[in-house]
Amino acid sequence: MSNSFKLACIQLSATADKTVNLLKTKSKILEASRNGAKVIVLPECFNSPYGTQYFAEYAENISQGESAKTLSEAAKEAKAFVVGGSIPEREDSSGKLFNTCLVYDTEGNLIAKHRKVHLFDINIPGKIKFQESETLSPGNSLTQFETDYGKIGIGICYDMRFPEMAMIAARKGCIAMIYPGAFNLTTGPLHWELLQRARAVDNQFFVATCSPARDMSAAYHAWGHSTIVDPSGQILATTEHEEAIIYANIDVEQIKVIRQSIPNIEGKNIIKKI
Repeated sequence: MSNSFKLACIQLSATADKTVNLLKTKSKILEASRNGAKVIVLPECFNSPYGTQYFAEYAENISQGESAKTLSEAAKEAKAFVVGGSIPEREDSSGKLFNTCLVYDTEGNLIAKHRKVHLFDINIPGKIKFQESETLSPGNSLTQFETDYGKIGIGICYDMRFPEMAMIAARKGCIAMIYPGAFNLTTGPLHWELLQRARAVDNQFFVATCSPARDMSAAYHAWGHSTIVDPSGQILATTEHEEAIIYANIDVEQIKVIRQSIPNIEGKNIIKKI
């Protein structure tokens, strides 16, 4: 295994035209690859507008969907691991809809699928009400995938509020958690950065988030601010709310150093798994 690699998070805005979204997505993946990224992350709902009124319209069967095909082709052409943000998935056997992240290896093979476990159901009086459960079903499993650099865990947006997911990933030997997410203008300023840094410090590994870019003409206003955090909770890269690609060098050895320097309860036990 290599001890370091470049990670990229692509902050995109999605239009109502899925074809346009997918063409832009592939172009940006290849741009990140040309700039040296070996693990490339997309935002939550990168192929469609975000909202309960859109999920059914844009939902795809994974095996036949155009979004999955685009991700596979882009990963193979980029020779990079692609963490495909999320798309609305329709399960043929049940008709259920899920918010699903697909992960592809450097040959374009699907190596992981994470269905959002904790649905975004909130009601902040006078500010925002959103109920993903009106149309989506929750996933029921945790997800990690292997890379040339180590194992990486996946969560989607609201999953980041639940520390147990990241704790389990760390204890299974993950070097990072990646969270495609779309916090809004209420929850974003409150908790977006705080939660990422907390998950990183809790588990002494890397944490990356990838948000859609903000579009004030859309029904949902994303916070943006895609960010990469190191095992000590320091921000390696971030951005504002416009479209952007952020990069950071992920040095896996830094995990061992921080765990040996400031061991937590399980620190000595999980060092040897890295």
